[in-house]
Amino acid sequence: MTATPTETPTATSTTEGLPLPVALTSEAGAILLRLARAVVAATASELPRTADLASVLPPDPPTVLLAPAAAFVTLHQGGELRGCVGCLATDEPLWETVVSAAVSAASRDPRFSPVAEHEVASLTIDVSVLGPAVPLRDPSAFQAGLDGIIVERGGRRALMLPEVATDQGWGVREMLETTCRKAGLSRDAWRDPAARILVFRTARVSEAGDTD
Repeated sequence: MTATPTETPTATSTTEGLPLPVALTSEAGAILLRLARAVVAATASELPRTADLASVLPPDPPTVLLAPAAAFVTLHQGGELRGCVGCLATDEPLWETVVSAAVSAASRDPRFSPVAEHEVASLTIDVSVLGPAVPLRDPSAFQAGLDGIIVERGGRRALMLPEVATDQGWGVREMLETTCRKAGLSRDAWRDPAARILVFRTARVSEAGDTD
């Protein structure tokens, strides 16, 4: 995780139009992980999602948690993906976005059955905070492993987080083609002038300890 003195989860564009890394403090990252785990546990137990939030959120939380931001929550079990859902709307405070994403990752990822209560202890949780996406004018400028990607065309849209490239050993072409297929488009749809390609950076915190 990138740890700097700033408390603002922003990503501004460089002169080349590419996003800069998202800044997130270590304290804020730790709170987000505790928050996500509490919500996943409450969801799996079919308890109200606010069950343990009072004990997780400090009375005076870091400012970054109160600012609007998009986020994804990813669940792994035994090294395998168990759920990954995000909230791209940025009109809610970051902590509320993570709450919504954690509920969905535990119970609404269509690829998996809902997480059962007995599974919670075996899960490893990651939280990815997204910076604003900017248009990618030159696909060759995409940096696999650093940039996340969004492909949009004809009302279809799909997103891939930056860590997917690292986890799968993918380069630029694989990320572009896989994102297109995820959106229900042909693998080379990114070449279509009508397609819109956006890139973004994230600050990721993980219970496994590998953060960026």
